Amino acid sequence: MGRAVRPRASGTGYRGQRHAAKRAKLADLPARHSAAWTAGAEGCSSIDGARARRYPSRVRTMVLRQPAPAADSPLVLEDGPAPEPGAGEIRLRVTACAVCRTDLQICEGDLVPRRLPIVPGHQVVGLVDAMGDGVAGWAPGDRVGLTWLAGTDGVCRFCLSGRENLCEGATFTGWDRDGGYAEAVTARADVAVRLPDGYPDLAAAPLLCGGVIGYRALRVAGIGPDSAGARLGLYGFGASARLALQVARAWGAEAYVTTRGTSERDRALELGAVWAGGYHDRPPVRLDAAVTFAPAGAVVAAAVRALDRGGVVAINAIHLDGLPAMPYEDLWWERSIRSVANVTRQDASEFLALAARIGIVTDIETHPLEAANEALARVATGALSGTAVLTTGASPGTPRASGG
Repeated sequence: MGRAVRPRASGTGYRGQRHAAKRAKLADLPARHSAAWTAGAEGCSSIDGARARRYPSRVRTMVLRQPAPAADSPLVLEDGPAPEPGAGEIRLRVTACAVCRTDLQICEGDLVPRRLPIVPGHQVVGLVDAMGDGVAGWAPGDRVGLTWLAGTDGVCRFCLSGRENLCEGATFTGWDRDGGYAEAVTARADVAVRLPDGYPDLAAAPLLCGGVIGYRALRVAGIGPDSAGARLGLYGFGASARLALQVARAWGAEAYVTTRGTSERDRALELGAVWAGGYHDRPPVRLDAAVTFAPAGAVVAAAVRALDRGGVVAINAIHLDGLPAMPYEDLWWERSIRSVANVTRQDASEFLALAARIGIVTDIETHPLEAANEALARVATGALSGTAVLTTGASPGTPRASGG
């Protein structure tokens, strides 16, 4: 089910012959995407003139029209015209889109959709195939990533002080505007991000939310490059926590992981945690910082109880079931609780550069686009062994016959 995907870095390789075939298959994906998804839209130059072909004029999307439990398959497969980029926008032919718990919360209604119908998905990898007026810095064929942040107003006091994640006019991919559960998507060119060359599309997709928000959560908790020896607690060990652990270890922090499953505890130890236990277990040391990933207030309270004096708990969740009452003594001695809200473009660029430098591993399982409901159900039940990644088409990068 889950697969460990390691970036291709100069002078290094996968460890062991048993990874060689997997690496060759995954590493070939960007080249296959680039060869097959050639730009053919009107006004767009060809990615590869020798193999140029016209994109289909209609594309498939998984659309949310009414929130419902994941078990009831809230997404509907629809076929419609390919979206056209407006001024300042680019269009991506999607090659991969990772599935996030936030997608599940929108589809089930825990997060009220900001508009309906909506196409979810905010961990999007694709190739630029069309551009609107006024776009600079991108060209047809460029490999692009989209994150949760779909746009900001750029003029409010938050934007002007480097805190665009708090912008009151911000919009979000898959919540305010259509996301990547589709064969094509448009986005503001100024929020699209460049992807490290060493990561195949499937491996890059989970970095774009779980990775970036996990990175921001560490910084909010006070963990950074100067944190050697710091004692960090990670509560929950899903996709974001797995990536955050690797960043924390690269910075020299000691990681103590609390999670419910024995397989998750084993994986945490494999990735460098010094201790892993269950939710009813207390870490063997007082923590300098903690990040909670489970959307449960009881987990936040447990993390606070494990803090040393002056410690910080960062809540890495957009939705929480509530916070239980706790004695003030648990919070005294300048312990604090902070929430983590959204990401910035700087977060994305810093994290992606770091991921390429330290060789972050992503664990994935793939699903075809039309199986998005199944992927959401696996998120809901906790059955995933990594990050679910949606792919477009049975053969990555092969266009369907045009319906127009």
